[in-house]
Amino acid sequence: MDTLYTAVATATHGRDGRAVSSDGKLDVQLAVPVEMGGNGQGTNPEQMFAAGYAACFASALGLVGRAAKVDVSDAAVTGEVSIGKQGEGFGLAVTLRVELPDSVDQATGRKLVEQAHQVCPYSNATRGNIPVELVVE
Repeated sequence: MDTLYTAVATATHGRDGRAVSSDGKLDVQLAVPVEMGGNGQGTNPEQMFAAGYAACFASALGLVGRAAKVDVSDAAVTGEVSIGKQGEGFGLAVTLRVELPDSVDQATGRKLVEQAHQVCPYSNATRGNIPVELVVE
């Protein structure tokens, strides 16, 4: 891989701590979600992963859309990251909900979403490791 950029962040005290990027632009309080027995008074790793994956996937969709000369600039991607027990540990599952502009027909949209899934670095990192469902709306 020819590295273009490296993000650096440090988390302290796990899910009940703080995460800060090396440039200070990201500085978030972390908390265990209420659904998992916490107080929910901060964000959590699953929310950050969902936001990062959604943003990255939207960029990948824009890239393949431009290459195909299809305007998907008004598309929205919602990432849903689930965590649950898996054997003795925990596992993740992802659903990406892609809302395309009305001007993009379903077949073209589905093709672009599948192409974006091949380009997106988050998709490439998760492929074969966790289930990722693509929903085109």
